[in-house]
Amino acid sequence: MRDNLCDVPGVLVGHATDRDGLTGCTAVLFDGPEGAVVGVDVRGSSPGTRETDRLGPIGAVRGTHGLLLTGGSAFGLAAADGVVRFLEEKGVGLDIGVARIPLVSAAVLFDIVVGDPAARPDAAMGYEAAASAVAGDFEQGSVGAGTGASVGKILGLDRAMKGGVGSASAEPEEGLVVAAIAAVNAFGDVRDPDTGETIAGPRREDGTLGDTTTLLPQAASQLRWGENTTLGIVATNARLTKPQAVKVAQMAHDGLARAVHPVHTTVDGDVVFAASAGGVAASTDVVGAWGARVMERAVVRAVRAAEGLGGLPSARKTGA
Repeated sequence: MRDNLCDVPGVLVGHATDRDGLTGCTAVLFDGPEGAVVGVDVRGSSPGTRETDRLGPIGAVRGTHGLLLTGGSAFGLAAADGVVRFLEEKGVGLDIGVARIPLVSAAVLFDIVVGDPAARPDAAMGYEAAASAVAGDFEQGSVGAGTGASVGKILGLDRAMKGGVGSASAEPEEGLVVAAIAAVNAFGDVRDPDTGETIAGPRREDGTLGDTTTLLPQAASQLRWGENTTLGIVATNARLTKPQAVKVAQMAHDGLARAVHPVHTTVDGDVVFAASAGGVAASTDVVGAWGARVMERAVVRAVRAAEGLGGLPSARKTGA
């Protein structure tokens, strides 16, 4: 196994990265004309999303052909148009007789204060991410939706550290694969759940890492709306209904809660998608529990793989 999202058969991942503007997007495509059964759970109070209502448990059961995680805040939602165009050119989409309509849902994170505020993912960048999608190894760290991501911002952006994109997978039962990808741009700090060590977070004047939750009472009145967000996707080859996929997305948020402290705040827009891209018989609880486990690993890997950009140091540079 590659230990990434593409360990799930039929799942492809591609990035588009603007290293000058420090933004980007990450496309996840589902091979095959029917796409995947996708559910979503939104926990952060400041989300930015596209076409997520239809992914609820009472939404019509139509396959989703692609998901997009993107920077650029609300501007970045335009990148989904490029994913749609790419899929349409490939003949992928819901067949309505006169056309095929690719169904693509998206979620954004806020990165426009890290690099050039005028640089935002657009349709061309979304197309690039989709066109580069592969069913294999892909880059992690400061790429795609994680290019301008940051974490630990309670003391201000100048005291924050670099976030990024990370992925992980597991095979909890023979034949069953559960995997996750995360774009980590959290308000809080990121800790290794296995050791409790803070990997990245707010940097005090003496260079040590602070505890966001401890600092919160003194800074709560200064929090700025929606400049954060962790986005995630859990994919599996298990056969899930729409309500089951929503449940897996809900359970996968536990992985964020184990690694990000605090999580789901008023200034985060945390969103997790769950995609069923196969027909393996498996318990929803098994998939959800392991979805949370691979999600926490994806979050940690995102921060450990990130490189320092935009004046923000990375965990690997500081030796964490």
